[in-house]
Amino acid sequence: MSDAARWRHALPGHDRFGYRPITQRPDYHWPRGARLAVYLGFNLEHFAFADGLGACLGPASPQPDVLNYSWREYGNRVGAWRCLDLFAELQMPAAALINTALYDHCPELVAACVERGHELVGHGHSNAERQGGYSEAAERMLLADCRARIAEHSGQAPSGWLSPWISESLLTPDLLAETGYRYTLNWCHDDQPVTMRTRGGVPLWSIPYPQEINDIPMIMARQMDARDFADMVIDHFDEMLAQSRQQPLVMGIALHPYIVGQPYRLRHLRRALTHVAGARGEGGVWFTTPGAICEHMETLAAARPDAFA
Repeated sequence: MSDAARWRHALPGHDRFGYRPITQRPDYHWPRGARLAVYLGFNLEHFAFADGLGACLGPASPQPDVLNYSWREYGNRVGAWRCLDLFAELQMPAAALINTALYDHCPELVAACVERGHELVGHGHSNAERQGGYSEAAERMLLADCRARIAEHSGQAPSGWLSPWISESLLTPDLLAETGYRYTLNWCHDDQPVTMRTRGGVPLWSIPYPQEINDIPMIMARQMDARDFADMVIDHFDEMLAQSRQQPLVMGIALHPYIVGQPYRLRHLRRALTHVAGARGEGGVWFTTPGAICEHMETLAAARPDAFA
């Protein structure tokens, strides 16, 4: 290939969805005329002891890495319960993104989410593993088993999925549609839901999930203070609320209880979510879950299939 040909050929891509700028989309509203849909993505995760992946508070040590394992476990034992109380206080629904290993480790935590009316979203078996390197058969088994186990133990089969560590194979969207999921949170490419093409022709909705308004990259990777993270949530919300006058938007807030459930961080999360919840009476905000967003988009697409293809 000549240099000129190399510089001018189209780069490798995908055929899941085409490019469509947000300024050239159909207009619509969320329920009750709202323009901004806001949801909490509450990540409830369990990690293998002395093995596998996991976020680190300090330098990784030879296994068993007790420091980092026990720091993450604080979220399930303490932080998650404090966060659930905060959500209840502010009357904010949440999407609990759960590892099915929680049913073996701390089923009381998943049961509390169900009792409080939060949506359950599939999030793999454990965040100590990634699914992107699985064979097609193994990945299909993971997706199907997680969905079946949540239905068995919690009485509701999840309609959505977030991969541990946002890890995908080239077939993940196809396999999600084929195993009964209706939406994915893996892609962070837009502020509106987008339909994804799958090999079987069954549409899969991509619901926006944040990698910026997300405590792991903000606090752990960029080492920002909890005050800064709270300010980011508030600024992001205020700006998106202003932008939503032009078109309907989705704002997710991604939280991990072993991080924001630490008391000094929870104090600042409380400040941020109190600000966000304060817009409830203005009518322009819909506090919801990604599953409800997916259902609304499915209804709109059924009535206007050409607009949302």
